[in-house]
Amino acid sequence: MKISTAIDNVDYQQLTLPEFQRGYVWNRGQVRGLMHSLYRQHPVGTLLTWTTEIDTAYLRGEAGAAPGPVNLLLDGQQRITSLYGVMRGHAPPFFQGDERSFTGLYFHAVDEVFEFYGPVKMTGDPYWVSVTEIFTRSVQEVVDDITSTVKGSDPDVGSLFSTLLKVRGIEDRDIYLEQITGRMYSIDEVVEIFNRINSGGTKLSAGDLALARICADWPEARTTFRRIQGTWAEHGYHFSLDWLLRCVTAVATGQARFTALRDISIPEFADALEATEKHVNFLLNLIGSRLGLDRDRVLSGRGAFSALCRYVHDNGGTISDHGEQQKILYWYLENLMWGRYSGSVETRLQRDLEAFSNSGIDGAIEELQKWRGSLEVRSSDFDWSTTGARFYPVLYMLTRTQGSKDLCSGIELTHDLLGASNDLHLHHIFPKALLYKAGYERSDVNALANMCFLTADCNIKISDSDPGDYMPVSASEQPGALESQWITTNRDLWQIDRFHDFLKDRRERLTKATNALLQSLYEGHVAFESDATLEAAAPTAVIAEDDVDDENASILKLANENSLAAPEIDGEVSDPATGEVIATADLLWRGGVQEGLTEPVALIRDLDADATTSLIDAGFHVFHTNAKFVWYLESGLGMDLDGDQIIGEPVPSD
Repeated sequence: MKISTAIDNVDYQQLTLPEFQRGYVWNRGQVRGLMHSLYRQHPVGTLLTWTTEIDTAYLRGEAGAAPGPVNLLLDGQQRITSLYGVMRGHAPPFFQGDERSFTGLYFHAVDEVFEFYGPVKMTGDPYWVSVTEIFTRSVQEVVDDITSTVKGSDPDVGSLFSTLLKVRGIEDRDIYLEQITGRMYSIDEVVEIFNRINSGGTKLSAGDLALARICADWPEARTTFRRIQGTWAEHGYHFSLDWLLRCVTAVATGQARFTALRDISIPEFADALEATEKHVNFLLNLIGSRLGLDRDRVLSGRGAFSALCRYVHDNGGTISDHGEQQKILYWYLENLMWGRYSGSVETRLQRDLEAFSNSGIDGAIEELQKWRGSLEVRSSDFDWSTTGARFYPVLYMLTRTQGSKDLCSGIELTHDLLGASNDLHLHHIFPKALLYKAGYERSDVNALANMCFLTADCNIKISDSDPGDYMPVSASEQPGALESQWITTNRDLWQIDRFHDFLKDRRERLTKATNALLQSLYEGHVAFESDATLEAAAPTAVIAEDDVDDENASILKLANENSLAAPEIDGEVSDPATGEVIATADLLWRGGVQEGLTEPVALIRDLDADATTSLIDAGFHVFHTNAKFVWYLESGLGMDLDGDQIIGEPVPSD
């Protein structure tokens, strides 16, 4: 099949994507490489399609396909999408991804190289031509534009014309097309074929397969899922499709595995999905209003939602008894702190579902005790650094619910703060610059016990002040504010040389406060001012002063500019077997820098050899410096990202 024919068939809706395909994941380097290979007459692989009678259940995109047979693209999505985007100048109808990956590609008509637009390199050089214009305008018009702006010696018009015709000739290249035909293939068989031929590419998860089966009978399923996810995203909560499907599976079947959905009818599934949305809203409000965990960053322990959704469902869609609500919150917090769902999700979820079904919330707590042993928090549990730590949400929760006061104004840092000046700011009690100057390690500087929350005004006012200077003022002007933040009033511990003693003291105070809250929740002694509702609440704005430090910012900028996956900041990596935390990464790509195409990556600047080995055993590619990570990206993308005119790690000179 000629490339031009394939592109035309996309326009005619005769070549499209099956619904189970994931979105577009290629980056600019891969698009540029594809065009380079086609221009140089290099092989670019084959296409595999599934030819079947039209059934919109299987199709991706908003526009309706023409009646009759249609070719569903099983292998070649990234190539066809890239070619369509470059040649047409916009995304195809079935597109889901980042259009920047294929827009703005230019070709140098003399040097014969493809590059994405860069003003420094291209401004003033008329030989840089938009590749899209080469395909959408006549070659003569493009040549005329070049010759009309060239200064100095006359350009070789014949050579320009020949070179640009060679680019235009890419659309006449043949790509071998292999087809599987007929409706005798079930959706399961086609997905199996897809996974087999994509062994080096994007694999479908168990959730993708389950949803593909649902879509075969209910075309609107994925659209409905995205609508629900979009509603939560508008409120600042970002939940994955697999996570939502896991919750729906639990509600519909009382089982943990997606395979349980095989016995569920489409009406039953649709009802369960509608109910799940309401149950999640109820839980978000319960957790947000009672624990103060009202934003995406601190809403850890999400695996617990599946079992809780089923429990709420079995109780008629709500839990109105305040005592039972408090035990639910107790159970959720214990799950959050100990990472129950960081390991074998399905096994542990199934045990929790059975415990809830047999003995309610008390049974679920008993199951948690069997798994964990003691549920009491120890001071060593607060011996974490970075905001990715499991106990960071606990610090935030204590601040929001236990009457913590701003150190400057004395106002309580509750959920009803109004105005940008009252947004919560994460503050280092002992400023970073002061600690680094005194020789303290990064793990100490960013210790959780060295963090508290303040209003924006107070954070700016204190800035990098020495605790020995600003704490006496706070103690005098706002009595009780320091104590409300679990900060000692022992002035000796405010001195820089007593920093380790300060951390030890504050960990003990935070531990005592956490255990007291947990006990109150378990015993039902926490008073609630109002009932939780079904409507999803908007999260509170929180600005962490070091959420994006300079080193992280440069990598985030690089990832964004090259259409790579967005990483987790301070992402926690757990042992898949035990659930124990291995390390907290500065930047973490669980699905790879290109989702489904590359291995998981962890950028951790301070890490010992044992933890590095554990991460590698868990399947992560580990980097300790920005430079080595950038070299890794350069090798994968085939692009010079650091401006040294070398792709990958420079070879040391003799």
